[in-house]
Amino acid sequence: MEPERTGDVAAAREAGISLLARRDFASGELRARLEQRGYHGPVAAVAVAELLEQRVLNDARYAENYVSYHADRGQGPVRIAADLKALGLSSELVEASIAAGPDWQALAQEARLRKFGPAAPSDWSEKARQARFLQYRGFSSDHIRSALGADFDLD
Repeated sequence: MEPERTGDVAAAREAGISLLARRDFASGELRARLEQRGYHGPVAAVAVAELLEQRVLNDARYAENYVSYHADRGQGPVRIAADLKALGLSSELVEASIAAGPDWQALAQEARLRKFGPAAPSDWSEKARQARFLQYRGFSSDHIRSALGADFDLD
C-alpha cells in the first residue's frame, strides 16, 4: 500500500466496505483487518466508527447471525460467547444475543443424539465421555445434565 493512503480515512472506509461486501464482520474484527492491510490504528478506528454510524456495520446483527449459525452447527452458548468476546463485542451484547438464541437444553440433547444415538449412556465412563463431548461443544453443566438425564452428576 502506498504510504500516503495509510492515513486516508476515505480509503480505509472504502477498504472496509470492500471487506464487508464479502462477509459480515464485528467492528473490532474489521478494525484489525484494516490495520493488517496497513492503515494506521486511529484511521481504521475512525473508518469503522463512520461505518457504524451509517449502519453499514452493525455489531448486534453480527452477533445474532453468529449465534444462529454456530447454534445450527451444534455449538453451545459458552463456546459461542467466548468466541464473540474474543472478536471484541461487549459483554452486554453477547449476553443479549445468547439469551435470544435457541433453546440451549434442546440443542444439547440434539447434539448428543446425533453423536451417540438414542440409547442412554449405560455406565459412568460412557456418561463422562458424552459429557466431555458436550462440554467441548460449549454447553454448560446444566445443559449437559439435562441432555444426559437426571441421574448424571457432573460434579
